[in-house]
Amino acid sequence: MKHLILVLFIGSLGCVSYENDDREKAIQHVVLCWLKEPGNAADRAKIMEVSKTFRTIPGVLEVRVGEVIPSDRAIVDDSFDVGILVVVSDAKSLQAYLDHPIHQQAKQGVLLPLVDKVRVFDFQESPR
Repeated sequence: MKHLILVLFIGSLGCVSYENDDREKAIQHVVLCWLKEPGNAADRAKIMEVSKTFRTIPGVLEVRVGEVIPSDRAIVDDSFDVGILVVVSDAKSLQAYLDHPIHQQAKQGVLLPLVDKVRVFDFQESPR
């Protein structure tokens, strides 16, 4: 089941599409987390659970979270522990999400204490 979650997360990068009233394309905010204690199941669960609370932040269209899928393929970086995808409608919504108290509390109370390294990738969908 845990592998299915990340497969859905990764698959959603190319197929989730939203348009707001201004016809701007949705922004995909991808966060990869490396734990201070790599592989710690309890810490992974805490991060995944708190990430789900981001769904209540205004402007957030979707949140998906999952654990890394181990891979033997050289092109795949499977060194991280948890992946988070937050989809927002536009740049203004991304900033509102980043500044929102729910996100800030999760970051300060759960993410920073448990995570050794974070990589963030933001991209905006291109027109079809």
